[in-house]
Amino acid sequence: MSIHVALNHVTHYRYDRPINLGPQVVRLRPAPHSRTRILSYSMRVEPATHFINWQQDPQSNYLARLVFPDKTTSFRIEIDLVAEMSVLNPFDFFLEPQAENFPFDYDPALKHELAPYMVKDPITAATPLFKAYLDSIPRKPKQTTNFLVELNQRLQKDIGYLIRMEPGVQTPEFTLENASGSCRDSAWLLVQILRHLGLAARFVSGYLIQLTADVKSLDGPSGPEKDFTDLHAWCEVYLPGAGWV
Repeated sequence: MSIHVALNHVTHYRYDRPINLGPQVVRLRPAPHSRTRILSYSMRVEPATHFINWQQDPQSNYLARLVFPDKTTSFRIEIDLVAEMSVLNPFDFFLEPQAENFPFDYDPALKHELAPYMVKDPITAATPLFKAYLDSIPRKPKQTTNFLVELNQRLQKDIGYLIRMEPGVQTPEFTLENASGSCRDSAWLLVQILRHLGLAARFVSGYLIQLTADVKSLDGPSGPEKDFTDLHAWCEVYLPGAGWV
């Protein structure tokens, strides 16, 4: 039986004098390819006098383009959505035969489509800590899913998680040097590692919803002590046969 959860997100800016707001592009709507089913969604914007055009970018993400004709002292966006929290098996997929073991190569047609997600940062590639970390990753053939799980486990042990309120994303070198970073910093580090290993990877952002367990776990962590929601970021890799994982 699935659980329905309601999420409310408010972003509010106030100004000390009337200002002209330029066109705003808002990315606060779950993508249509999200594995979590969205049962309802609404966005309320202030000032009430505005024009809105819903668009989709080349990756099918929803974009709301807002234009405000009048000056204002406040800009407020409120999102309400209801999501269906179903239990999903993240390993419920089959890989194409050529991708069952890492390393593998994408077929030419797929590689052409995935080209934007295989772009390596040349500056990152030349930094000493990143290069040493990349060189230390074993390349001998291994079942692809096991390889990716072990890489995630290693990164989780090597990079401490912290809540970082500063804007922007750390460089992979900075994250490795400090052995810590926020979710977006670890996600970008993993994206660059996977791309340098020849795998298509992308940076994803969204909402994290975690609920307290009804029954305490007997053989591991029970999870959060209270329900909470936050903005989150993670990395996805493209596996032939499975798609984006």
